[in-house]
Amino acid sequence: MYLKGFLNLHQVESYQLDLGLEVILTLFSKKKLASLFLEVENSQEEISDNSFRILTLKEEYLACIDPVIRFLQNKNSTLAYAIVERNILPQASRFNELSDLEWAFGAIGIQDKAKHLATLFLQDLSDFIRETTDPFFGFNRYAERLGRTATSFDDLYQQLSKQETFTDTILLEILAQKLTTFQADLVLISIPFPGNLYSGFRIAKFLKENHPKIKISMGGGFPNTELRELKDPRVFDFVDFITLDSGERPVLNLIEYLNGKRKIETLKRTFVRENGKVNYINGALEKDFGFTELGTPDYTDIATENYLSVLEVTNPMHRLWSDGRWNKLTMAHGCYWKKCSFCDISLDYISRYEPLTAVIICDRMQEQINTTGETGFHFVDEAAPPSLMKELAIEILKRKLKITWWANIRFESSFTKDLCALLAFSGCVAVSGGLEVASNRLLELMEKGVSVEQVAKVCNHFTESGILVHAYLMYGFPTQTAQETIDSLENVRQLFELGIVQSGFWHQFAMTTHSPVGKNPKKYKVEIIGPGTGDFANNDLFHADKYGANHEMYSQGLKKSLYNYMLGIGFDFELSYWFDFKIPKTNINPNHLFHSIEDDEDKDKNIGLKKVVFLGSNPEFYDSNDTQLLCRYELRNETVEFILPKNLHHFIDNLLKKSMISSHLEPTKFDYFNNEFKKINSSQELISLELWRFLNSKGIMLV
Repeated sequence: MYLKGFLNLHQVESYQLDLGLEVILTLFSKKKLASLFLEVENSQEEISDNSFRILTLKEEYLACIDPVIRFLQNKNSTLAYAIVERNILPQASRFNELSDLEWAFGAIGIQDKAKHLATLFLQDLSDFIRETTDPFFGFNRYAERLGRTATSFDDLYQQLSKQETFTDTILLEILAQKLTTFQADLVLISIPFPGNLYSGFRIAKFLKENHPKIKISMGGGFPNTELRELKDPRVFDFVDFITLDSGERPVLNLIEYLNGKRKIETLKRTFVRENGKVNYINGALEKDFGFTELGTPDYTDIATENYLSVLEVTNPMHRLWSDGRWNKLTMAHGCYWKKCSFCDISLDYISRYEPLTAVIICDRMQEQINTTGETGFHFVDEAAPPSLMKELAIEILKRKLKITWWANIRFESSFTKDLCALLAFSGCVAVSGGLEVASNRLLELMEKGVSVEQVAKVCNHFTESGILVHAYLMYGFPTQTAQETIDSLENVRQLFELGIVQSGFWHQFAMTTHSPVGKNPKKYKVEIIGPGTGDFANNDLFHADKYGANHEMYSQGLKKSLYNYMLGIGFDFELSYWFDFKIPKTNINPNHLFHSIEDDEDKDKNIGLKKVVFLGSNPEFYDSNDTQLLCRYELRNETVEFILPKNLHHFIDNLLKKSMISSHLEPTKFDYFNNEFKKINSSQELISLELWRFLNSKGIMLV
């Protein structure tokens, strides 16, 4: 969608296709499932009791599949009542893990309950497909193991030489049909993750064998991180080009080359095969396009109404990734922090920081609303800048846009109570960010730039504003001890018990060749032990950590405890309950983070430079008595009334009216109002006034 939006600006005609969506909709249909069941019945292979149950109930599955898919596309909402009654869907092993639906969704969450049950129904079928027909199958990753740490192309090459799987056949049938509707000269295949690699090469192989005149280029996150040292010429049996990093300039140069308008040596960040060897070409004189020059992501050609809204787990934050349709946008290219030692900060997608303006972002939001009809936005930044989030919120309110949005952030102190309240008022419903190890020594070693206590305060600010918080958690960072692992878990337990984090996910530290740890392992007291250099992918590194704990031992206990904490249970259990081996006792006081969020006074020395924003209506004043006035204004959810001295009438009127968000006015800085107040009362600071504190809790914000 990003690339199509860019090509539109350069009058390049393009057609885009999400084959992942097309395959799922074809596979999970009555016609295709019937052929799948028939194939399994005709096979002589033994199957598990669970798969035998599904096969025995095939008529029930065939009767349900099309209505369920329509329901998950939000096209058949009345089916929810029948699904919730638990008498329409056939059930296999996934339903054995079913939690208490009344507890999870409440008494009236009919649609959510049904969506969760329908998702389990599809997962049962997914298990059946994986066991009987296609061991590679998965909803959001396919043959992922073939792409992980694939220093050699051998495994993938051998798999591609084998007969297509059941799912491959569907993929290629759809592609063949699509190619009859438009004439392509160049096909671009995006490979963001290892789980997309196999299918991407399957597509390329089909094109080479059946449409040899079409040129094929591959790009995306996987090549950008894994294929920067590519040497195996066999890769180019399938593709003609592989481009790295931001694709706009490389693709435009490639199009000009194929149209005879430039020489091959002036391509940009592009791998080709010449004389049987892989050659990396980066001879273009043109710079990359600025982030403001890329246009708006274009969803044309994609039937967005056909995506499935699934609900795999009951956690309210987790569902944002899979439930609902979100327009994707980015506030800034790269990361404004770019210091974290575990991150690929040496690569362009992190290191080149270039923000947009709030005006441009809002223009793109309105353009996407017009083209997709959707008012939900997911900002996919590495870390959205707080200052730009503030300006964006103000611009959204200026334009009176009624939208929903969420973003990835750093838990930094800039997210004050007032800023979080402003973000929520503009439509922000959730944030996700990296708490990582939840240990201050290790956070400092990571150069994360935050402390556990600061994260707790920021999470509290978001939660008090009604914004959901998801924390990315890490274990196994170099030199992390068993004690630090357990202390980190205790901090995580407290965050969930306090209710200031609603969702989280533990992942084990992975060393990459492009990160500071990978580039300087001695600094972090670890030793690289593999996998060695190869001719294909090169990113993930194996390492020995002789100063740290046996990190793998803690994986199951960390994940099991977190799952329970997300459900709101298990807070009173000893941490040792989650592990089947002896662990150290935590050194963290059980009320440590409670005290941190209690001691949360705003001590910003630059308060005078902050903008004053008022979220209410025009104030009205009425005589109360000879010396006092009654002031009244409206907020979205309440009427605010208060008494003030008559000598403050004009000051308060000016304060509220000058601070109202308007398309014609820029917010005024606090210094201006403080100086105006001193003209009335030179002995007191405005910030210490009881009336100010009241207004600050009733629609006046310092941001």
